[in-house]
Amino acid sequence: MVQDNSLLTDLYELTMVDAYLADGMLDTAVFEFFVRRLSRNRGFLLAAGLEQLIDYLGSLRFGGRALEWLSRSGRFSRRLIDYLSAFCFRGDVYAMPEGTVFFGDEPIVRIVASLPEAQLIESRLINIMHFQTLIASKAARLVLAADGKQLVDFGLRRAHSAEAGLLAARAAYIAGFSGSATVLVDAAFGVPAFGTMAHAFIQAHENEEQAFEHFASARPEGIVLLIDTYDVGRAAKKVVRLAMRLAARGIGIEGVRIDSGDLSAQSRMVRHILDAGGFPRIRIFASGDIDEADLIAFARDHVPIDSCGIGASLDVSTDAPVLDCAYKLEEYAGIPRRKRSEGKATWPGRKLVWRRQDVGGTFSSDMITLTSEPGVGEVLLQPVLRAGRRCASTPSLRAIRDRAAQQLAQLPFPLRTLKSIVYPVEISATLKQLAEACDRRV
Repeated sequence: MVQDNSLLTDLYELTMVDAYLADGMLDTAVFEFFVRRLSRNRGFLLAAGLEQLIDYLGSLRFGGRALEWLSRSGRFSRRLIDYLSAFCFRGDVYAMPEGTVFFGDEPIVRIVASLPEAQLIESRLINIMHFQTLIASKAARLVLAADGKQLVDFGLRRAHSAEAGLLAARAAYIAGFSGSATVLVDAAFGVPAFGTMAHAFIQAHENEEQAFEHFASARPEGIVLLIDTYDVGRAAKKVVRLAMRLAARGIGIEGVRIDSGDLSAQSRMVRHILDAGGFPRIRIFASGDIDEADLIAFARDHVPIDSCGIGASLDVSTDAPVLDCAYKLEEYAGIPRRKRSEGKATWPGRKLVWRRQDVGGTFSSDMITLTSEPGVGEVLLQPVLRAGRRCASTPSLRAIRDRAAQQLAQLPFPLRTLKSIVYPVEISATLKQLAEACDRRV
C-alpha cells in the first residue's frame, strides 16, 4: 500500500489540475474557506487548525512512491506527473488567527496562488480546518456552560481516528479545557495530561478498599479514585477511611470520580460523606455522556461537582457533527468570480471581515467588505504566508488559548449563555454591487 499523505486528496483535485495544465491556466487564483451558515444550535464558531494547515502547506511534496503509483494508475498525463514531482506551495495565505470567534459567510482563510496550486490543496485544507474548528466550537460551548468547572477531554476512544483524537484534544485546549486524558497531546503540544483509573483495576482486586490502597501507594501524587464500580456510597466511605490512614503518612487524596448513574444525586451524597469524614478538599470528578445541558443544570442546581471529563459529546460533536463549510474560487486572472447555485451562492472577490465593539468591548457587529474598501473596527484576516514563507513567528498554544478566552469573554451576553440569537453580519454595498456585476457578466 502506498502511504503518502500527498495522496490524501480527492481524485477530482488531480484531474482538474491536469486539465488546468493542459489549457495553460496558470494565472493567480483566490480561494476562500468559510462556513455558509450556522446550524440552529450554534450561535458562533471558533477558528482552529491553522497551524496544522501551515504545516501541511509547508511539507506538501509528492514522493517517489506516490508519483510511481500515479503514473502506474494510467489516469494522469506525464505533464501532471512532472508538475507534481516539482511541487511545493509558493502561495500567500491570509487567515483569522486561531482562537478567533467568527460567524456564517465570513472567510476565515484566503489562499492566493496559481490556479493549479490553490486547487490542489482544497480537500486537505477543508479536512484540517473543518475538524478542529468543529471541535473547538463545541468545546467553547462546553466551557461557557461549565461556569468555571474544570473540563478534561476524555474522547480519544470515541474519536473517529487517531489523528481526530489528538487534534480534538488540541482544539479543546484552545477553547478552554484544562487538558486531556490522551498522552500524545502532552508530548506533541504540551497540553496537560490527566488520568484516574479504570473499573478493571478495581475488579482485578478481591477487595475494593484494597484496590484503592494499592493504587494510592503506587501513585501517591494526584490520587483520583474511581468509586462507582459497585456502590458509590460505600466506596466513598472507604475513601474516607483510606484518606485517614494516608494522612498519617503525609499523602493526600486529590479526588474521586463518578462515571455512571444520576451524577447530581451521587455527587451530593459523596460530598456529604467526604465532608462529614473531615475531607472537604477531596474533589469530585464526574464523567459519562456529559454535554452542555448537563453542565448548565449542574451550575443552576449548585451540584457539588468540581471537574468533568467530556468524551463523545466533544470529540464527535454529537449535536452538530458537521459544519456547512466550503472552499470556493472568488477571483481568477484578476477577474472576480461568483458561484450562483441555489442556496450556495458566494460573494466574489478578495474580502475582509471587520469587527466592531461597543464601549464595553463586547462584539457588536461584523461587516464583510472587499479588500479595497475602508472599514471600521478590527480586521480579522491577517497575512500568514507570503510566497510560501511565514510572515511572523508561530504563536504558542498558550497564546492561542488566551486569545480564545478573550474572544469568548467579548461575545454578547446571550451568546455566552448559549442562547440562539443571530449576530449581525453585514455585507458592504460595494460587495453587493460587485456580485450584481458578476451576475450580469455571466
